[in-house]
Amino acid sequence: MILGGIEDEEKWLAEGIAAIQHNAFYLHRALDANNLREALKYSAQMLSELRTSKLSPHRYYQLYMRAFDELRGLEIFFKDESRHGVSVVDLYELVQHAGNILPRLYLLCTVGSVYIKSKEAPAKDVLKDLVEMCRGVQHPIRGLFLRSYLAQVSRDKLPDIGSEYKGDADTAMDAVEFVLQNFTEMNKLWVRMHYQGPGRVREKQEKERSELRDLVGKNLHVLGQIEGVDLEMYRDTVLPRVLEQVVNCKDELAQYYLLDCIIQVFPDEYHLQTLDTLLGACPQLQPTVDVKTVLSQLMERLSNYASSSEDVLPEFLQVEAFAKLSSAIGKVTEAHVDMPIVGAVTLYLSLLTFTLRVHPDRLDYVDQVLGACVKKLSGKPKLEDSRATKQIVALLSAPLEKYNDVVTALTLSNYPRVMDRLDNETNKLMAMVIIQSIMKNYTCISSADKVEVLFELIKGLIKDLDGTTGDELDEEDFKEEQNSVARLIHMLYNGEPEEMLKIICTVKKHIMTGGPKRLPYTVPPLIFSALRLVRKLLCQDGDAVGEELPATPKKIFQLLNQTIEALSSVPSPELALRLYLQCAEVGHDFTLL
Repeated sequence: MILGGIEDEEKWLAEGIAAIQHNAFYLHRALDANNLREALKYSAQMLSELRTSKLSPHRYYQLYMRAFDELRGLEIFFKDESRHGVSVVDLYELVQHAGNILPRLYLLCTVGSVYIKSKEAPAKDVLKDLVEMCRGVQHPIRGLFLRSYLAQVSRDKLPDIGSEYKGDADTAMDAVEFVLQNFTEMNKLWVRMHYQGPGRVREKQEKERSELRDLVGKNLHVLGQIEGVDLEMYRDTVLPRVLEQVVNCKDELAQYYLLDCIIQVFPDEYHLQTLDTLLGACPQLQPTVDVKTVLSQLMERLSNYASSSEDVLPEFLQVEAFAKLSSAIGKVTEAHVDMPIVGAVTLYLSLLTFTLRVHPDRLDYVDQVLGACVKKLSGKPKLEDSRATKQIVALLSAPLEKYNDVVTALTLSNYPRVMDRLDNETNKLMAMVIIQSIMKNYTCISSADKVEVLFELIKGLIKDLDGTTGDELDEEDFKEEQNSVARLIHMLYNGEPEEMLKIICTVKKHIMTGGPKRLPYTVPPLIFSALRLVRKLLCQDGDAVGEELPATPKKIFQLLNQTIEALSSVPSPELALRLYLQCAEVGHDFTLL
Protein backbone atom coordinates (compact mmCIF):
# COMPACT_ATOMS: atom_id res chain seq x y z
CA MET A 1 0.00 0.00 0.00
CA ILE A 2 2.85 2.37 0.82
CA LEU A 3 5.63 2.21 -1.75
CA GLY A 4 8.24 4.73 -0.64
CA GLY A 5 10.39 5.25 2.38
CA ILE A 6 10.08 7.95 5.01
CA GLU A 7 11.93 10.54 2.93
CA ASP A 8 9.68 9.89 -0.05
CA GLU A 9 6.59 10.17 2.11
CA GLU A 10 7.74 13.48 3.55
CA LYS A 11 8.23 14.75 0.00
CA TRP A 12 4.80 13.54 -1.11
CA LEU A 13 3.17 15.01 1.97
CA ALA A 14 4.85 18.37 1.35
CA GLU A 15 3.70 18.31 -2.28
CA GLY A 16 0.16 17.43 -1.23
CA ILE A 17 0.00 20.21 1.38
CA ALA A 18 1.41 22.70 -1.15
CA ALA A 19 -1.26 21.71 -3.67
CA ILE A 20 -4.00 22.07 -1.06
CA GLN A 21 -2.72 25.51 -0.07
CA HIS A 22 -2.48 26.55 -3.71
CA ASN A 23 -6.07 25.56 -4.46
CA ALA A 24 -7.27 26.91 -1.12
CA PHE A 25 -5.89 30.34 -2.08
CA TYR A 26 -8.06 30.42 -5.20
CA LEU A 27 -10.95 28.92 -3.25
CA HIS A 28 -10.81 31.83 -0.79
CA ARG A 29 -10.80 34.33 -3.67
CA ALA A 30 -13.85 32.61 -5.14
CA LEU A 31 -15.65 32.70 -1.80
CA ASP A 32 -14.84 36.37 -1.33
CA ALA A 33 -16.27 37.02 -4.80
CA ASN A 34 -19.34 34.84 -4.09
CA ASN A 35 -18.43 32.84 -7.18
CA LEU A 36 -20.00 29.40 -6.68
CA ARG A 37 -18.69 27.88 -9.91
CA GLU A 38 -15.07 28.76 -9.12
CA ALA A 39 -15.51 27.72 -5.48
CA LEU A 40 -16.67 24.26 -6.54
CA LYS A 41 -13.86 24.00 -9.10
CA TYR A 42 -11.02 24.79 -6.69
CA SER A 43 -12.52 22.88 -3.77
CA ALA A 44 -12.74 19.77 -5.99
CA GLN A 45 -9.11 20.22 -7.09
CA MET A 46 -8.07 20.71 -3.48
CA LEU A 47 -9.92 17.56 -2.37
CA SER A 48 -8.37 15.58 -5.22
CA GLU A 49 -5.13 15.61 -3.23
CA LEU A 50 -6.84 13.20 -0.80
CA ARG A 51 -6.93 10.59 -3.56
CA THR A 52 -3.27 9.74 -2.97
CA SER A 53 -2.25 6.18 -2.08
CA LYS A 54 1.36 7.08 -1.31
CA LEU A 55 1.05 8.16 2.32
CA SER A 56 1.00 6.23 5.57
CA PRO A 57 -2.11 6.68 7.75
CA HIS A 58 -0.28 9.13 10.00
CA ARG A 59 0.80 11.40 7.15
CA TYR A 60 -2.52 11.03 5.34
CA TYR A 61 -4.16 12.35 8.51
CA GLN A 62 -1.99 15.48 8.32
CA LEU A 63 -3.05 16.02 4.72
CA TYR A 64 -6.70 15.39 5.58
CA MET A 65 -6.68 17.96 8.38
CA ARG A 66 -5.45 20.65 5.98
CA ALA A 67 -8.39 19.93 3.68
CA PHE A 68 -10.82 19.61 6.59
CA ASP A 69 -9.99 23.11 7.84
CA GLU A 70 -10.79 24.55 4.40
CA LEU A 71 -14.11 22.71 4.18
CA ARG A 72 -15.40 24.51 7.28
CA GLY A 73 -15.22 27.81 5.41
CA LEU A 74 -16.85 26.28 2.36
CA GLU A 75 -19.77 25.02 4.48
CA ILE A 76 -20.37 28.51 5.82
CA PHE A 77 -20.51 29.76 2.23
CA PHE A 78 -22.99 27.05 1.24
CA LYS A 79 -25.29 28.03 4.12
CA ASP A 80 -25.74 31.57 2.83
CA GLU A 81 -27.94 31.25 -0.24
CA SER A 82 -27.85 35.01 -0.70
CA ARG A 83 -24.15 34.77 -1.57
CA HIS A 84 -24.37 32.14 -4.30
CA GLY A 85 -28.02 32.30 -5.36
CA VAL A 86 -28.63 28.54 -5.49
CA SER A 87 -31.11 26.68 -3.28
CA VAL A 88 -29.70 23.98 -1.04
CA VAL A 89 -31.73 21.36 -2.91
CA ASP A 90 -30.19 22.38 -6.23
CA LEU A 91 -26.78 22.67 -4.61
CA TYR A 92 -27.09 19.12 -3.33
CA GLU A 93 -27.66 17.98 -6.92
CA LEU A 94 -25.02 20.27 -8.37
CA VAL A 95 -22.05 18.97 -6.35
CA GLN A 96 -22.79 15.45 -7.54
CA HIS A 97 -21.45 16.43 -10.95
CA ALA A 98 -17.88 16.70 -9.70
CA GLY A 99 -15.55 14.61 -11.86
CA ASN A 100 -13.86 12.31 -9.29
CA ILE A 101 -15.82 10.37 -6.70
CA LEU A 102 -13.76 11.28 -3.65
CA PRO A 103 -14.00 15.10 -4.06
CA ARG A 104 -17.65 14.63 -5.06
CA LEU A 105 -18.50 12.80 -1.82
CA TYR A 106 -16.64 15.25 0.42
CA LEU A 107 -18.59 18.08 -1.21
CA LEU A 108 -21.81 16.07 -0.94
CA CYS A 109 -21.29 15.54 2.80
CA THR A 110 -20.56 19.26 3.22
CA VAL A 111 -23.70 20.32 1.38
CA GLY A 112 -25.65 17.51 3.08
CA SER A 113 -24.84 19.08 6.46
CA VAL A 114 -26.32 22.37 5.22
CA TYR A 115 -29.28 20.51 3.68
CA ILE A 116 -30.20 18.92 7.03
CA LYS A 117 -29.80 22.24 8.82
CA SER A 118 -32.18 23.89 6.35
CA LYS A 119 -34.86 21.31 7.24
CA GLU A 120 -36.01 21.23 3.61
CA ALA A 121 -35.77 17.44 3.77
CA PRO A 122 -36.03 14.98 6.69
CA ALA A 123 -32.66 14.48 8.34
CA LYS A 124 -33.04 10.72 8.21
CA ASP A 125 -33.44 10.75 4.41
CA VAL A 126 -30.37 12.89 3.81
CA LEU A 127 -28.27 10.85 6.23
CA LYS A 128 -29.38 7.60 4.64
CA ASP A 129 -28.45 8.93 1.21
CA LEU A 130 -25.03 10.10 2.38
CA VAL A 131 -24.09 6.91 4.19
CA GLU A 132 -25.07 4.86 1.14
CA MET A 133 -23.26 7.11 -1.32
CA CYS A 134 -20.03 6.81 0.67
CA ARG A 135 -19.91 3.14 -0.30
CA GLY A 136 -18.43 4.41 -3.56
CA VAL A 137 -15.01 4.73 -1.90
CA GLN A 138 -13.64 1.36 -0.87
CA HIS A 139 -9.95 2.22 -0.52
CA PRO A 140 -9.30 1.59 3.21
CA ILE A 141 -7.58 4.84 4.17
CA ARG A 142 -9.52 7.14 1.82
CA GLY A 143 -12.83 5.52 2.74
CA LEU A 144 -12.11 5.63 6.47
CA PHE A 145 -11.35 9.35 6.47
CA LEU A 146 -14.31 10.14 4.23
CA ARG A 147 -16.69 8.39 6.62
CA SER A 148 -14.96 10.06 9.55
CA TYR A 149 -15.78 13.39 7.90
CA LEU A 150 -19.39 12.30 7.46
CA ALA A 151 -19.59 11.37 11.14
CA GLN A 152 -18.08 14.72 12.11
CA VAL A 153 -20.45 16.94 10.11
CA SER A 154 -23.56 14.95 11.05
CA ARG A 155 -23.08 14.30 14.77
CA ASP A 156 -24.99 17.45 15.84
CA LYS A 157 -27.74 16.90 13.27
CA LEU A 158 -28.96 13.43 14.20
CA PRO A 159 -32.76 13.01 14.48
CA ASP A 160 -32.60 12.27 18.19
CA ILE A 161 -35.22 12.80 20.89
CA GLY A 162 -35.30 16.49 21.76
CA SER A 163 -33.32 17.40 18.64
CA GLU A 164 -34.60 20.07 16.28
CA TYR A 165 -34.05 17.53 13.49
CA LYS A 166 -36.25 14.83 14.95
CA GLY A 167 -38.79 13.28 12.67
CA ASP A 168 -41.42 10.61 13.29
CA ALA A 169 -42.03 8.48 16.38
CA ASP A 170 -39.02 6.23 15.66
CA THR A 171 -36.69 9.18 15.25
CA ALA A 172 -34.02 7.79 17.60
CA MET A 173 -33.96 4.53 15.67
CA ASP A 174 -33.18 6.49 12.50
CA ALA A 175 -30.21 8.11 14.22
CA VAL A 176 -29.02 4.77 15.58
CA GLU A 177 -29.39 3.09 12.19
CA PHE A 178 -27.29 5.78 10.51
CA VAL A 179 -24.49 5.63 13.08
CA LEU A 180 -24.46 1.82 13.14
CA GLN A 181 -24.28 1.64 9.36
CA ASN A 182 -21.42 4.14 9.23
CA PHE A 183 -19.65 2.32 12.06
CA THR A 184 -20.00 -1.03 10.30
CA GLU A 185 -18.49 0.25 7.07
CA MET A 186 -15.69 2.10 8.87
CA ASN A 187 -14.77 -0.98 10.84
CA LYS A 188 -14.59 -3.08 7.70
CA LEU A 189 -12.31 -0.52 6.06
CA TRP A 190 -10.13 -0.32 9.16
CA VAL A 191 -9.79 -4.09 9.40
CA ARG A 192 -8.84 -4.29 5.72
CA MET A 193 -5.77 -2.18 6.53
CA HIS A 194 -4.34 -5.14 8.46
CA TYR A 195 -0.90 -5.85 7.01
CA GLN A 196 0.23 -9.43 6.41
CA GLY A 197 3.84 -8.78 5.33
CA PRO A 198 7.21 -9.24 7.06
CA GLY A 199 7.39 -8.90 10.84
CA ARG A 200 9.21 -5.58 11.16
CA VAL A 201 7.09 -3.90 8.49
CA ARG A 202 3.91 -5.44 9.93
CA GLU A 203 4.68 -4.09 13.41
CA LYS A 204 5.11 -0.58 12.00
CA GLN A 205 1.94 -0.82 9.94
CA GLU A 206 -0.10 -2.15 12.87
CA LYS A 207 1.12 0.70 15.05
CA GLU A 208 -0.01 3.21 12.43
CA ARG A 209 -3.32 1.40 12.02
CA SER A 210 -3.81 1.53 15.76
CA GLU A 211 -3.47 5.30 15.65
CA LEU A 212 -6.64 5.42 13.53
CA ARG A 213 -8.77 3.48 16.00
CA ASP A 214 -10.46 6.58 17.37
CA LEU A 215 -11.92 7.33 13.93
CA VAL A 216 -13.92 4.11 14.24
CA GLY A 217 -14.54 4.40 17.97
CA LYS A 218 -16.08 7.87 17.76
CA ASN A 219 -19.19 6.22 16.27
CA LEU A 220 -19.68 4.29 19.49
CA HIS A 221 -19.23 7.49 21.48
CA VAL A 222 -21.96 9.10 19.37
CA LEU A 223 -24.23 6.10 20.01
CA GLY A 224 -23.64 6.49 23.73
CA GLN A 225 -24.77 10.12 23.57
CA ILE A 226 -28.03 9.54 21.67
CA GLU A 227 -30.82 10.30 24.14
CA GLY A 228 -33.21 7.86 22.52
CA VAL A 229 -30.96 4.85 23.16
CA ASP A 230 -32.68 3.42 26.22
CA LEU A 231 -31.96 0.04 27.75
CA GLU A 232 -34.41 -1.76 25.48
CA MET A 233 -32.93 -0.32 22.29
CA TYR A 234 -29.40 -0.94 23.53
CA ARG A 235 -30.21 -4.56 24.42
CA ASP A 236 -32.19 -5.40 21.29
CA THR A 237 -30.42 -3.37 18.58
CA VAL A 238 -27.22 -1.53 19.45
CA LEU A 239 -25.25 -4.14 21.39
CA PRO A 240 -26.07 -7.13 19.12
CA ARG A 241 -25.17 -5.16 15.98
CA VAL A 242 -21.90 -3.86 17.41
CA LEU A 243 -20.88 -7.25 18.81
CA GLU A 244 -21.67 -8.84 15.46
CA GLN A 245 -19.01 -6.63 13.92
CA VAL A 246 -16.59 -7.29 16.78
CA VAL A 247 -16.83 -11.07 16.46
CA ASN A 248 -17.03 -11.31 12.67
CA CYS A 249 -14.11 -9.02 11.88
CA LYS A 250 -11.71 -11.59 13.43
CA ASP A 251 -9.12 -8.87 13.92
CA GLU A 252 -7.18 -8.79 17.21
CA LEU A 253 -6.69 -5.02 17.32
CA ALA A 254 -10.27 -4.21 16.38
CA GLN A 255 -11.82 -6.72 18.78
CA TYR A 256 -9.89 -5.50 21.78
CA TYR A 257 -10.38 -1.80 21.05
CA LEU A 258 -14.09 -2.03 20.25
CA LEU A 259 -14.90 -4.09 23.35
CA ASP A 260 -13.01 -1.55 25.43
CA CYS A 261 -15.08 1.21 23.79
CA ILE A 262 -18.33 -0.58 24.55
CA ILE A 263 -17.39 -0.93 28.21
CA GLN A 264 -16.27 2.68 28.57
CA VAL A 265 -19.00 4.40 26.53
CA PHE A 266 -22.30 2.89 27.61
CA PRO A 267 -23.88 3.16 31.09
CA ASP A 268 -23.03 0.65 33.82
CA GLU A 269 -26.71 -0.19 34.23
CA TYR A 270 -26.84 -1.30 30.58
CA HIS A 271 -23.80 -3.54 31.05
CA LEU A 272 -25.36 -5.16 34.09
CA GLN A 273 -28.63 -5.86 32.30
CA THR A 274 -26.91 -7.26 29.17
CA LEU A 275 -24.17 -9.34 30.77
CA ASP A 276 -25.21 -12.50 28.96
CA THR A 277 -24.84 -10.89 25.54
CA LEU A 278 -21.60 -9.08 26.27
CA LEU A 279 -19.91 -11.99 28.01
CA GLY A 280 -21.11 -14.40 25.34
CA ALA A 281 -18.86 -12.68 22.80
CA CYS A 282 -15.65 -13.13 24.81
CA PRO A 283 -14.98 -16.82 24.05
CA GLN A 284 -15.48 -16.06 20.34
CA LEU A 285 -12.63 -13.57 20.19
CA GLN A 286 -9.31 -14.29 18.53
CA PRO A 287 -6.93 -16.24 20.81
CA THR A 288 -4.46 -13.34 20.84
CA VAL A 289 -6.96 -10.76 22.13
CA ASP A 290 -6.16 -9.51 25.62
CA VAL A 291 -9.53 -10.61 26.94
CA LYS A 292 -8.35 -10.57 30.56
CA THR A 293 -7.96 -6.79 30.45
CA VAL A 294 -11.37 -6.36 28.81
CA LEU A 295 -13.12 -8.45 31.47
CA SER A 296 -11.12 -6.83 34.26
CA GLN A 297 -12.22 -3.38 33.11
CA LEU A 298 -15.82 -4.55 32.92
CA MET A 299 -15.72 -5.93 36.46
CA GLU A 300 -14.07 -2.77 37.74
CA ARG A 301 -16.83 -0.63 36.22
CA LEU A 302 -19.52 -2.87 37.69
CA SER A 303 -17.80 -2.77 41.09
CA ASN A 304 -17.75 1.03 41.01
CA TYR A 305 -21.41 1.02 40.01
CA ALA A 306 -22.26 -1.22 42.98
CA SER A 307 -20.30 1.08 45.30
CA SER A 308 -22.13 4.17 44.03
CA SER A 309 -25.37 3.34 45.80
CA GLU A 310 -26.83 0.57 47.94
CA ASP A 311 -30.01 0.82 45.89
CA VAL A 312 -28.37 -0.90 42.91
CA LEU A 313 -27.19 -3.99 44.81
CA PRO A 314 -30.50 -5.87 44.34
CA GLU A 315 -29.96 -5.55 40.58
CA PHE A 316 -26.72 -7.54 40.85
CA LEU A 317 -28.54 -10.31 42.69
CA GLN A 318 -31.47 -10.24 40.29
CA VAL A 319 -29.30 -10.73 37.20
CA GLU A 320 -26.97 -13.18 39.00
CA ALA A 321 -23.94 -11.12 38.01
CA PHE A 322 -21.42 -13.18 39.98
CA ALA A 323 -22.54 -16.48 38.47
CA LYS A 324 -22.44 -15.05 34.94
CA LEU A 325 -19.00 -13.49 35.35
CA SER A 326 -17.63 -16.65 36.94
CA SER A 327 -19.02 -18.80 34.15
CA ALA A 328 -17.68 -16.44 31.47
CA ILE A 329 -14.18 -16.50 32.92
CA GLY A 330 -14.28 -20.29 33.00
CA LYS A 331 -15.32 -20.42 29.34
CA VAL A 332 -12.66 -17.89 28.33
CA THR A 333 -9.86 -19.82 30.03
CA GLU A 334 -11.08 -23.02 28.36
CA ALA A 335 -11.38 -21.41 24.92
CA HIS A 336 -7.97 -19.73 25.16
CA VAL A 337 -5.93 -22.81 25.96
CA ASP A 338 -2.67 -20.94 25.35
CA MET A 339 -3.51 -18.16 27.80
CA PRO A 340 -0.53 -17.67 30.13
CA ILE A 341 -1.06 -18.52 33.78
CA VAL A 342 -0.64 -14.87 34.71
CA GLY A 343 -3.62 -14.03 32.48
CA ALA A 344 -5.89 -16.59 34.13
CA VAL A 345 -4.83 -15.56 37.64
CA THR A 346 -5.40 -11.90 36.75
CA LEU A 347 -8.96 -12.76 35.72
CA TYR A 348 -9.66 -14.51 39.01
CA LEU A 349 -8.13 -11.62 40.93
CA SER A 350 -10.49 -9.23 39.15
CA LEU A 351 -13.44 -11.51 39.90
CA LEU A 352 -12.41 -11.73 43.55
CA THR A 353 -12.10 -7.95 43.78
CA PHE A 354 -15.56 -7.64 42.24
CA THR A 355 -16.95 -10.18 44.72
CA LEU A 356 -15.42 -8.51 47.77
CA ARG A 357 -16.84 -5.14 46.73
CA VAL A 358 -20.30 -6.26 45.59
CA HIS A 359 -20.96 -9.31 47.80
CA PRO A 360 -18.64 -8.96 50.82
CA ASP A 361 -21.01 -11.06 52.94
CA ARG A 362 -20.86 -14.04 50.57
CA LEU A 363 -17.81 -15.97 51.74
CA ASP A 364 -18.99 -18.90 49.63
CA TYR A 365 -18.48 -16.73 46.54
CA VAL A 366 -14.98 -15.79 47.70
CA ASP A 367 -14.09 -19.43 48.31
CA GLN A 368 -15.56 -20.39 44.94
CA VAL A 369 -13.23 -17.93 43.16
CA LEU A 370 -10.22 -19.30 45.03
CA GLY A 371 -11.31 -22.83 44.16
CA ALA A 372 -11.62 -21.99 40.47
CA CYS A 373 -8.11 -20.55 40.56
CA VAL A 374 -6.78 -23.72 42.20
CA LYS A 375 -8.48 -25.82 39.54
CA LYS A 376 -6.82 -23.76 36.81
CA LEU A 377 -3.41 -24.19 38.45
CA SER A 378 -3.81 -27.91 39.19
CA GLY A 379 -1.59 -30.27 37.29
CA LYS A 380 0.99 -27.54 36.76
CA PRO A 381 4.30 -27.11 38.63
CA LYS A 382 4.58 -24.47 41.32
CA LEU A 383 4.61 -20.97 39.92
CA GLU A 384 7.93 -19.57 38.76
CA ASP A 385 6.57 -16.69 36.68
CA SER A 386 7.16 -13.62 38.85
CA ARG A 387 4.14 -11.81 37.38
CA ALA A 388 1.81 -14.73 38.09
CA THR A 389 3.26 -15.06 41.58
CA LYS A 390 2.62 -11.38 42.23
CA GLN A 391 -1.01 -11.81 41.17
CA ILE A 392 -1.44 -14.85 43.44
CA VAL A 393 -0.11 -12.84 46.38
CA ALA A 394 -2.61 -10.09 45.53
CA LEU A 395 -5.36 -12.73 45.33
CA LEU A 396 -4.50 -14.04 48.79
CA SER A 397 -4.05 -10.57 50.27
CA ALA A 398 -7.42 -9.27 49.05
CA PRO A 399 -9.59 -11.06 51.69
CA LEU A 400 -7.17 -10.02 54.45
CA GLU A 401 -7.39 -6.38 53.40
CA LYS A 402 -11.16 -6.48 52.97
CA TYR A 403 -12.10 -8.14 56.23
CA ASN A 404 -9.13 -7.04 58.37
CA ASP A 405 -9.54 -10.40 60.00
CA VAL A 406 -7.43 -13.48 59.38
CA VAL A 407 -10.09 -15.59 61.09
CA THR A 408 -12.37 -14.96 58.11
CA ALA A 409 -9.67 -16.14 55.72
CA LEU A 410 -9.20 -19.26 57.83
CA THR A 411 -12.79 -20.29 57.07
CA LEU A 412 -12.03 -20.38 53.33
CA SER A 413 -11.25 -23.99 52.48
CA ASN A 414 -9.46 -23.09 49.24
CA TYR A 415 -7.21 -20.43 50.78
CA PRO A 416 -4.43 -22.84 51.82
CA ARG A 417 -4.73 -24.68 48.51
CA VAL A 418 -3.93 -21.46 46.66
CA MET A 419 -0.98 -20.80 48.99
CA ASP A 420 0.40 -24.24 48.17
CA ARG A 421 0.80 -23.13 44.55
CA LEU A 422 3.41 -20.54 45.53
CA ASP A 423 7.12 -21.19 45.39
CA ASN A 424 8.79 -21.57 48.78
CA GLU A 425 10.13 -18.03 49.06
CA THR A 426 6.83 -16.42 48.12
CA ASN A 427 5.00 -18.81 50.42
CA LYS A 428 7.08 -17.46 53.30
CA LEU A 429 6.44 -13.87 52.24
CA MET A 430 2.70 -14.54 52.20
CA ALA A 431 2.95 -16.16 55.63
CA MET A 432 4.60 -12.96 56.90
CA VAL A 433 1.75 -10.93 55.41
CA ILE A 434 -0.75 -13.08 57.34
CA ILE A 435 1.12 -12.65 60.61
CA GLN A 436 1.46 -8.90 60.06
CA SER A 437 -2.29 -8.69 59.45
CA ILE A 438 -2.93 -10.46 62.77
CA MET A 439 -0.59 -8.08 64.59
CA LYS A 440 -1.96 -4.96 62.92
CA ASN A 441 -5.59 -5.79 63.64
CA TYR A 442 -4.97 -7.45 67.04
CA THR A 443 -6.82 -10.49 65.75
CA CYS A 444 -7.59 -13.07 68.40
CA ILE A 445 -7.19 -16.69 67.28
CA SER A 446 -9.03 -18.45 70.07
CA SER A 447 -9.69 -22.01 68.98
CA ALA A 448 -7.41 -24.97 68.37
CA ASP A 449 -9.09 -25.67 65.03
CA LYS A 450 -8.31 -22.16 63.79
CA VAL A 451 -4.75 -22.41 65.08
CA GLU A 452 -4.35 -25.66 63.15
CA VAL A 453 -5.42 -23.99 59.91
CA LEU A 454 -3.32 -20.92 60.62
CA PHE A 455 -0.14 -22.88 61.26
CA GLU A 456 -0.72 -24.86 58.09
CA LEU A 457 -0.83 -21.56 56.25
CA ILE A 458 2.41 -20.29 57.75
CA LYS A 459 4.24 -23.62 57.65
CA GLY A 460 6.85 -22.06 55.37
CA LEU A 461 8.10 -20.14 58.41
CA ILE A 462 7.84 -23.03 60.85
CA LYS A 463 9.73 -25.72 58.99
CA ASP A 464 11.85 -26.29 55.90
CA LEU A 465 9.58 -26.86 52.94
CA ASP A 466 10.38 -29.43 50.29
CA GLY A 467 13.41 -28.37 48.31
CA THR A 468 14.79 -25.93 50.88
CA THR A 469 17.31 -26.20 53.67
CA GLY A 470 18.14 -23.93 56.53
CA ASP A 471 21.53 -23.23 54.96
CA GLU A 472 19.85 -21.29 52.16
CA LEU A 473 18.31 -18.72 54.54
CA ASP A 474 19.57 -15.19 55.01
CA GLU A 475 20.39 -14.83 58.70
CA GLU A 476 18.68 -11.46 59.19
CA ASP A 477 15.56 -12.53 57.29
CA PHE A 478 15.46 -15.77 59.26
CA LYS A 479 15.58 -13.94 62.61
CA GLU A 480 12.81 -11.58 61.54
CA GLU A 481 10.62 -14.49 60.43
CA GLN A 482 11.11 -16.46 63.63
CA ASN A 483 10.56 -13.45 65.86
CA SER A 484 7.28 -12.87 64.01
CA VAL A 485 6.23 -16.47 64.72
CA ALA A 486 7.18 -15.98 68.38
CA ARG A 487 5.03 -12.85 68.64
CA LEU A 488 2.17 -14.73 67.00
CA ILE A 489 2.36 -17.52 69.59
CA HIS A 490 2.08 -14.93 72.36
CA MET A 491 -1.18 -13.66 70.81
CA LEU A 492 -2.95 -17.03 70.79
CA TYR A 493 -5.37 -17.11 73.71
CA ASN A 494 -8.62 -18.58 74.98
CA GLY A 495 -10.09 -17.92 78.41
CA GLU A 496 -11.26 -21.52 78.75
CA PRO A 497 -8.37 -23.63 80.14
CA GLU A 498 -9.37 -26.75 78.23
CA GLU A 499 -9.39 -24.98 74.85
CA MET A 500 -6.21 -23.08 75.72
CA LEU A 501 -4.43 -26.36 76.43
CA LYS A 502 -5.58 -27.66 73.04
CA ILE A 503 -4.12 -24.53 71.43
CA ILE A 504 -0.81 -25.08 73.23
CA CYS A 505 -0.70 -28.70 72.13
CA THR A 506 -1.48 -27.72 68.54
CA VAL A 507 1.30 -25.14 68.50
CA LYS A 508 3.74 -27.63 70.04
CA LYS A 509 2.93 -30.19 67.35
CA HIS A 510 3.81 -27.73 64.62
CA ILE A 511 6.89 -26.04 66.07
CA MET A 512 8.52 -29.36 66.94
CA THR A 513 8.91 -29.94 63.19
CA GLY A 514 10.96 -26.77 62.83
CA GLY A 515 14.37 -28.24 63.44
CA PRO A 516 17.15 -27.17 65.81
CA LYS A 517 17.63 -23.75 64.24
CA ARG A 518 14.03 -22.62 64.87
CA LEU A 519 13.32 -24.14 68.28
CA PRO A 520 15.25 -21.50 70.28
CA TYR A 521 12.86 -18.91 68.84
CA THR A 522 9.57 -20.78 69.03
CA VAL A 523 9.84 -22.84 72.20
CA PRO A 524 10.19 -19.94 74.72
CA PRO A 525 6.92 -18.18 73.81
CA LEU A 526 5.10 -21.52 73.97
CA ILE A 527 6.59 -22.21 77.43
CA PHE A 528 5.54 -18.80 78.75
CA SER A 529 2.05 -19.22 77.28
CA ALA A 530 1.74 -22.57 79.05
CA LEU A 531 3.04 -21.14 82.34
CA ARG A 532 0.47 -18.39 82.09
CA LEU A 533 -2.20 -21.07 81.86
CA VAL A 534 -0.70 -22.85 84.90
CA ARG A 535 -0.88 -19.65 86.95
CA LYS A 536 -4.49 -19.17 85.94
CA LEU A 537 -5.41 -22.71 86.97
CA LEU A 538 -3.60 -22.44 90.27
CA CYS A 539 -5.33 -19.17 91.09
CA GLN A 540 -8.74 -20.81 90.69
CA ASP A 541 -10.59 -22.71 93.41
CA GLY A 542 -9.03 -25.88 94.70
CA ASP A 543 -11.52 -28.02 92.83
CA ALA A 544 -10.14 -26.73 89.54
CA VAL A 545 -6.89 -28.65 89.91
CA GLY A 546 -8.42 -32.07 90.18
CA GLU A 547 -6.96 -34.94 88.14
CA GLU A 548 -10.29 -35.52 86.40
CA LEU A 549 -10.07 -32.20 84.52
CA PRO A 550 -8.49 -32.19 81.01
CA ALA A 551 -6.34 -29.16 81.82
CA THR A 552 -4.37 -29.55 85.06
CA PRO A 553 -1.07 -28.01 86.18
CA LYS A 554 0.49 -31.46 86.43
CA LYS A 555 -0.39 -32.32 82.83
CA ILE A 556 0.88 -28.96 81.64
CA PHE A 557 4.21 -29.38 83.50
CA GLN A 558 4.61 -32.76 81.84
CA LEU A 559 4.05 -31.08 78.48
CA LEU A 560 6.56 -28.36 79.40
CA ASN A 561 9.18 -30.92 80.34
CA GLN A 562 8.80 -32.72 76.99
CA THR A 563 9.01 -29.44 75.10
CA ILE A 564 12.13 -28.15 76.86
CA GLU A 565 13.85 -31.50 76.46
CA ALA A 566 13.66 -30.94 72.70
CA LEU A 567 16.12 -28.07 73.16
CA SER A 568 18.79 -30.56 74.21
CA SER A 569 19.05 -31.61 70.57
CA VAL A 570 19.71 -28.06 69.40
CA PRO A 571 21.89 -27.93 71.52
CA SER A 572 20.87 -24.92 73.56
CA PRO A 573 21.63 -25.90 77.17
CA GLU A 574 21.58 -22.38 78.59
CA LEU A 575 18.17 -21.62 77.13
CA ALA A 576 16.85 -24.98 78.35
CA LEU A 577 18.20 -24.25 81.82
CA ARG A 578 16.56 -20.81 81.96
CA LEU A 579 13.22 -22.28 80.88
CA TYR A 580 13.46 -25.06 83.48
CA LEU A 581 14.15 -22.40 86.10
CA GLN A 582 11.06 -20.48 84.97
CA CYS A 583 8.98 -23.62 85.39
CA ALA A 584 10.57 -24.30 88.77
CA GLU A 585 9.80 -20.78 89.93
CA VAL A 586 6.13 -21.14 89.08
CA GLY A 587 6.02 -24.59 90.69
CA HIS A 588 7.74 -23.31 93.81
CA ASP A 589 5.36 -20.38 94.13
CA PHE A 590 2.52 -22.83 94.34
CA THR A 591 4.48 -25.57 96.20
CA LEU A 592 4.06 -28.02 93.36
CA LEU A 593 7.66 -29.14 93.18
